[in-house]
Amino acid sequence: MTADIIVCGLGPAGRALAHRSLAHGLSVTAIDPFPDRLWSATYAAWEDELPAWLDPAAVGATVDEPTAWGTLGHRIARRYAVLDTPRLQDSLELAGADVIADRVVGLERHSVSLASGTVLNGARVIDARGIARSAALAEQTAYGVVVADGRVDPLFMDWRPDNGAHPEAPPSFLYAVPLGGGAMLLEETCLAGRPALDGAVLRDRLEHRLRSRGIELTGNEPVERVRFPIEGGRPGARRFGAAGGFTHPATGYSVAAALTAADAVAAGDSPWSAAERAVHLLRAAGLRALLALPPAEIPVFFDVFFSLPPELQRAYLSGRTDLGGTLGAMRTLFAGLPPGMRRRIAAATLRIPVRSRIRIRSAIMGA
Repeated sequence: MTADIIVCGLGPAGRALAHRSLAHGLSVTAIDPFPDRLWSATYAAWEDELPAWLDPAAVGATVDEPTAWGTLGHRIARRYAVLDTPRLQDSLELAGADVIADRVVGLERHSVSLASGTVLNGARVIDARGIARSAALAEQTAYGVVVADGRVDPLFMDWRPDNGAHPEAPPSFLYAVPLGGGAMLLEETCLAGRPALDGAVLRDRLEHRLRSRGIELTGNEPVERVRFPIEGGRPGARRFGAAGGFTHPATGYSVAAALTAADAVAAGDSPWSAAERAVHLLRAAGLRALLALPPAEIPVFFDVFFSLPPELQRAYLSGRTDLGGTLGAMRTLFAGLPPGMRRRIAAATLRIPVRSRIRIRSAIMGA
């Protein structure tokens, strides 16, 4: 039997695609080594990124105007939604799909080979297995604890230097969000590193930062550890989610983009127009810029970013299809940076390969 679509990988992206493919009336085969494994990570998104079809119960908590700190505090005029991970997973139900617990060892355009020796055929095969870790890839890492709500005001990111890190050490920030049900996640995060900071360093920094703010931990708090590549995905019609380049390389976010694109991909549309590919290349340039900045300049960079007009912030953070808005945000941000930072960022970002520059230019001309 040939399925209309075979989805390889049942993380949030793959499960969303399988779920929406069923909603479109397709026959679906979904493959994952552990399809019933419960997700443990905390996922979040800007509320306006979430698709209308998502069950409202999948949102555990919202923050109307979260704060971001560079050297100064900035209110972000945009509602932030923290997803309830178990409810999100349950809401992407797969009743009617043929779910197979096995490992994919080979992918072709219309077939999948499994570790068990089984070969499955499908009209379409989509790889949603994420990105394998590699020393060559920049990663995001974090160490967090769950505490009673209200210990800290919600923070999208806080780069203030009270985490005990040496001024010349790779930087990290505090992320603090409500989870719903009276709980709050406090997480020390390395936004991007090659190599990224390990969990032990982030744990020590989090504990130091919280002590400096009068918050003592008992040691019995539930712990969340995060480590994943923020680059390495390859855009294409046969890949989805992080595997398909949906991860924003300058933020690490991908779940909302995958949820939003799931309907179009289920319907057989490509998620990669020329403009979307150009935005992907520009975001990769943004990651190079962040990696090139000295630690002391990172808070200043975000001061300038969060001083941008809200529409430009939104374009860069969420406008996966918005080439004009992404370019506008990057131009305005660059113009607002101190001269020394502009020189360093220009040197880092202009290393875009010639062919990539041509693709960006072609997309801009056609936008």
